[in-house]
Amino acid sequence: MTGPIKLREIQAPSDPALWRAYRILQRTFPASELIRAAEFVHGLTRRATGAWNDLLWHIVVGERGESLEGVATGTYFASLNIGFIGYLAVDQQQRSRGLGATLRNTLLQLFDGDAWYLHGRPATAVVGEVEPDNPWLDRLVRSRGVLPLDIEYQQPDIRSGKEKMPLVLYYQALTGHRLSPPVEEVKGLLYAIWHHAYKVVNPFDDPAFRAMLHSLAGREVVGPRPLPAAGALLQE
Repeated sequence: MTGPIKLREIQAPSDPALWRAYRILQRTFPASELIRAAEFVHGLTRRATGAWNDLLWHIVVGERGESLEGVATGTYFASLNIGFIGYLAVDQQQRSRGLGATLRNTLLQLFDGDAWYLHGRPATAVVGEVEPDNPWLDRLVRSRGVLPLDIEYQQPDIRSGKEKMPLVLYYQALTGHRLSPPVEEVKGLLYAIWHHAYKVVNPFDDPAFRAMLHSLAGREVVGPRPLPAAGALLQE
């Protein structure tokens, strides 16, 4: 199908694009890394009520006619004034054409809008998680000034009984240039990601979460971690 890509935010659970977006995520991420479809519906149901609170969830899609070709999701943590990029996926046949970066930039604009609406100022930063050898992270470091945090970060086991996923947690300052965020800010991020984004009722009950906090003991700031050489070419 030809024609321009149109970006828009899904705002209602009745939007048929919601399920097409979820199917792209299912084809891109293993079940152990993907929240259940019911969480998508629940998040949009809350947004549809017009409630503005500490957790603002966004789903952005890229469409060409009736075809949905990419999706990005993210959460704005109002108490931290920081956005968290949850999932980003592009249909396999449409990769390497810049849609991934465009979807990500759109999320950043939405986070900034949330920040201005709630705080009257820009968003401080955006964070995300990615596999250490993913060339997408290498590109973000080189082109966007992203800081891969020097912490043994683990994604929670989203599906019960699944093994936790060790990933790199990255930090991108949106106002100014920060080489090392304070430890207390990083601790707040870890809690917000696990509790708000992944719905872990009490992260402190999980040994993996406590281990992440323990690894920060005695530190005042969190600097960059070295990255392995990027492997395959990035497909976005």
